[in-house]
Amino acid sequence: MGDPHRVGIVGLGFISGQYLDTLRGHPAVRVTAVADLDTTRAAAVAAELPGAEAVSVEGLLGRADVDTVLNLTVPAAHAEIAFRAIDAGKNVFGEKPLAVTFADGRAIVDRAAAAGVRVGCAPDTVLGTGTQTARAAIDSGLIGRPLSASAVMVTPGHERWHPNPDFYYTAGGGPLADMGPYYLTALIHLLGPVRAVVGAVSRLRSERVIGSGPRTGERVPVEVDTHVSGVLEHVSGALSTITTSFDGVTTTAVPIEVHGETGTLAVPDPNHFDGETRLFPLDGTGWRTLPAAAGYTGAGRGVGLLDLVAADGQRAPRAGDELALHVLETITAVLRAGEEGRRIELTTTAERPPLVPLTPVAGLTPRTGSAPRESAPQPGAR
Repeated sequence: MGDPHRVGIVGLGFISGQYLDTLRGHPAVRVTAVADLDTTRAAAVAAELPGAEAVSVEGLLGRADVDTVLNLTVPAAHAEIAFRAIDAGKNVFGEKPLAVTFADGRAIVDRAAAAGVRVGCAPDTVLGTGTQTARAAIDSGLIGRPLSASAVMVTPGHERWHPNPDFYYTAGGGPLADMGPYYLTALIHLLGPVRAVVGAVSRLRSERVIGSGPRTGERVPVEVDTHVSGVLEHVSGALSTITTSFDGVTTTAVPIEVHGETGTLAVPDPNHFDGETRLFPLDGTGWRTLPAAAGYTGAGRGVGLLDLVAADGQRAPRAGDELALHVLETITAVLRAGEEGRRIELTTTAERPPLVPLTPVAGLTPRTGSAPRESAPQPGAR
């Protein structure tokens, strides 16, 4: 298999622990450097990673023993860190969204292509057995031709549990930019790319109150829309509706439902790697749970980076830049459609990533991921 792929992490906030749970000890990668604005936190993380060193961002980008930068900064810094990493000749795998603006996302992809480096982006939750089993069911014809889907995410807002929720309510935040990537990426895996969108947006209040941590009771200004609904026209002809909200309390809706001519699928939460995929066939009398048929088993955040490493330049990574840019344009287009009250056609597209065979994460190495790039048919294509 060769030497492990060397990773440097920029940003050691809340989500970094979940990435480290996946990457620490995996034979395909080794974390060699970490950087954070909080140098004490960086030193503490490095102390738990054998062979890793806490350094400045500039120092990390200049290290010869960093092949890929894992960018876990807040959304507003995603583009800046990505540009700097690319200019330093590093691959980049970032948290979602790819960037705050579509223009920056486009520039990241173009600059990486010119530099000959690879870019990947979360969410990678859709590579687990939940979404992938649903994808396998659609591809095998269990619901016939897919006609439509619905995706719903309703919460009262992250300030209730997050001690520093400010970035959720500034540019690059809001329910669609924050949580939408999970649902939109899943819908594209299931139904293919999006051709055009319409949208509607609203904002419940101008401030949020922090509910936990040392800043409890502090008020945070809201600069983005906090309830977003959109209709997506897929290239395949299928129609999807999506609702994401930081203004409600909860919902009884299935996270994603896909309706076909001969059945309906209930798809588990795309913010998780696993969960039950259920089928109600046209002539059936009830729901039945499908056994896990595809996806990375035992997956956690960071599996998308492992998939990028396993691709080894021989195929497109399943959590790659083309898909991330298409998702980002879909997000920004729905928001703009809501503000302008019109239908917007997208300028990007993305192939459905190849289905993930039922594969344990521990076995995800370059040796098992060097197959030529595959091309998957679009569901319900006309």
